[in-house]
Amino acid sequence: MAHILHIDSSPRGERSHSRSLTHRFVTDWKNAHPQDTVTYRDLGHHPAPHVDEPWIAAAYSEPKTHSPELQKAISTSDTLVDELLAADRYVFGVPMYNFNVPSTFKAYIDQIVRVNRTFAVNEQGYQGLVHGKKLLVITSSGGSYKSGTPTAGYDFQVPFLKAIFGLIGITDITFIHADNMDRGDEGRKESLTDASNAISQAVANW
Repeated sequence: MAHILHIDSSPRGERSHSRSLTHRFVTDWKNAHPQDTVTYRDLGHHPAPHVDEPWIAAAYSEPKTHSPELQKAISTSDTLVDELLAADRYVFGVPMYNFNVPSTFKAYIDQIVRVNRTFAVNEQGYQGLVHGKKLLVITSSGGSYKSGTPTAGYDFQVPFLKAIFGLIGITDITFIHADNMDRGDEGRKESLTDASNAISQAVANW
């Protein structure tokens, strides 16, 4: 039995392509693995707070020294980190905004990438503390930024996600892209069909 953390970060509702695709995956996964459990978090409608000065003071000091103010400042981060560590697998819906992740998802990342919680620093450099996990990222974008194309250099989303989750130890990452969402009905339909087929393969093989 596995526990899945399912996160959506689009502020859109029913019109969100990334949301519909993550929910399609999780529904199909649960049908194939009814014993598995899922925790759902909606960052698009209920965003994580941004890091502020009290947060930094709390994150870089011993918990036993924390004042009530610092305890409050770090409490959301503690909850999100505990939730991340409790899961075996992750399904994240991440639309592309301005060639990278939405600010809602970046705020979440800033809450969970914590020294001595999800990564450490030693003589060899950075050491990830989150091991044995699998991550599925479903993205959506108005254009297409596939490797080898003239627009590939605009994709800061995939390299960033690989780097930041690799930093904390999550390197088994699968991407499913629903691109060309703003390139007309035919391009959108073709891309959604490809994404749907990739979801079916992921359910069978992930």
